[in-house]
This record gives sequence, structure tokens and C-alpha cells, in this order.
Amino acid sequence: MLNPKLKLNTKLFNTDVEQVPIRKGFGQGLLMAGEADSSVVGLCADLTESTQMNLFADKFPDRFIQVGVAEQNLVTVASGMAAMGKIPFCSSYAMFSPGRNWEQIRTTITYNDRPVKIVGSHSGISVGPDGGTHQALEDIALMRVMPNIDVISPCDAIEAKKATLALAKTGKPAYLRLVREKTPIITTEETPFNINKAEIYWLPDVGLAQVGIIATGGLLYRALLAAKELEAEGIKTKVLNLASIKPMDVEAVVALAKETKAIVTVEEHQVAGGMGGAVAEVLAQNFPVPMEFIGVQDKFGQSGTPDELVEHYGMGKNSIKEAVQKVLARKI
Repeated sequence: MLNPKLKLNTKLFNTDVEQVPIRKGFGQGLLMAGEADSSVVGLCADLTESTQMNLFADKFPDRFIQVGVAEQNLVTVASGMAAMGKIPFCSSYAMFSPGRNWEQIRTTITYNDRPVKIVGSHSGISVGPDGGTHQALEDIALMRVMPNIDVISPCDAIEAKKATLALAKTGKPAYLRLVREKTPIITTEETPFNINKAEIYWLPDVGLAQVGIIATGGLLYRALLAAKELEAEGIKTKVLNLASIKPMDVEAVVALAKETKAIVTVEEHQVAGGMGGAVAEVLAQNFPVPMEFIGVQDKFGQSGTPDELVEHYGMGKNSIKEAVQKVLARKI
């Protein structure tokens, strides 16, 4: 069942559940952050409407810079503005930022610990018809390896709005990962969000969970669907929403592993170096358990509809269920 303490969307499993692009929540959150703090500024690489930064640009044209198709310049200008006391949010497609400008991010932002917020939109395989060149499947790995930076992957538009507002106040560099397509609204305005805390979104109706599922971003919805069906089939799970990949809520991850003795991770990213790898690092040091990893298995993307690609690369509901069955069989 959905965790009643978190006040999640009660219509989540309805066929007509509301779906909103996660990036829209970022746009709303940035506008609110700008209204609350005049130090917040926006920069974009010629994708203002696509990244939903147009809301901020229209309201605060004197605090917005259109850098153009120059992603390396985008983040270096943002770093300079941060050095002068501003709180810059800079957006582009994730394939270009951080994909194209990683060294500039490292040298001018994280090395100097400048509080720039890098917003990578259109991440993952669900970019769809744009094809493999535009499907950022390596960005979590690129960003989490650097010191000083937080890496946040919201599950829906409401959580993206809350994450944006929270990041405006951290005083640290951050990477906010957004997907393009509409995704079901999982949370509500009352659902708690804290950068440093992961939350259990799904619980067994009765008894203890047999497998822990840790999911991040837009695929959390499919993990919840899988958990619901598994419950009906007699397999009890808990689903942890790991929106904050870095810093990770180590206590929550280890507690889930200790309870279930088996973990499945779910992400729309390469398995190598992604959220699942980060979880494995934590558990290897604290409480090793059998694990299965849902994600892209060392392949590039290709053109197709988002749903077709998610299924083709083994990240759909049934693939999650199969991974749960597989890891359950490996439990000691």
C-alpha cells in the first residue's frame, strides 16, 4: 500500500491519473525561488521554453541571460555570477550540460565550490524519437563522481518544484536531473521533501517486506506499479524513493537492506556508475546483500517512443518484477 504518512496521490493507480512533465515543476519552482530571493538568476543555452525557464525569464528579464548554443560558456558565466553573490540556475538538455561541458563544471564550479545549480533536462531514454545522440544515460555518473556537488532526481513535477526551491537555499553546487515526458503525479503538496532524506513510498499491507526496491526519477512510478502487482501475487516489497542520489540517505538505504536482505535498484540511466552503483557502494561498506540492477545495460539509446524504449531496454514494470523474483531467489 502507499505509505499513508506521506500523503501521496490517492489517484496514483487510476487509469486517468494526472500526468505532468517533471521539467514543468522546475519552471514553477524557479519562478517561486526568484520571487522569494532577488539573488536567484537564470541562464539558458537557447532552450528556454523546452526547459521551462521561460516562466522565470518572462517575470525577471533583468535577471535572465540567454547564452545561446554555448554550453561551456553557460556554466562559466554562471560560476562568475555565483562568485559575485548570485544564485544561478543554468539549464540545457542533459546531453549538452553536463554532457558537453563537464570539464568547465568541474574547474569553474565544483573545484571552487560555487553554488551554481545545473539543470539537465531531457535526460534518460524517454527523450524517445530524438535518438541515442540526445539520450543522456551517463549524466548521474558524470556528476556524482565530483566533490562538492549534490545530485537530485525528482520523481514528478511536484517534487521537482520542491527540489528547486530547496536547492536555491543550500549554498552548494547541484545537479538537478529532469525528464522530458509527462509522468504521473505521485506526490502532493503535503508530501515531505528533504534533500538529505529518502522516503518509503510503498509498504506491505501486513508483515515484513521480502525485497527492497530503490527507485529514482521518472521510473519510480513503474516501480510502484510493480510493487502493487507483486503484493497481489504474495510477494511483499518496500519501495524507497531516492530522489537525492548525492548526498544519499545512507541510514534509510542500510535500514531497508537490513530488513529485506535483498535490493533491486531502478533508474533510467546506465547501470554502470549510476544510482544503483552508488547504492551498491554504500551497502558494500555497511551491509552487503544480493542486488539486481534495472537500467540500461552498457548500450546506447535509439529512436522510438518513450514507452517502447523503456520496455526494450528492460526498465518496465515486468522487468522490475522479474528482477525482484530473481533477487528473492538469491537471498541467503
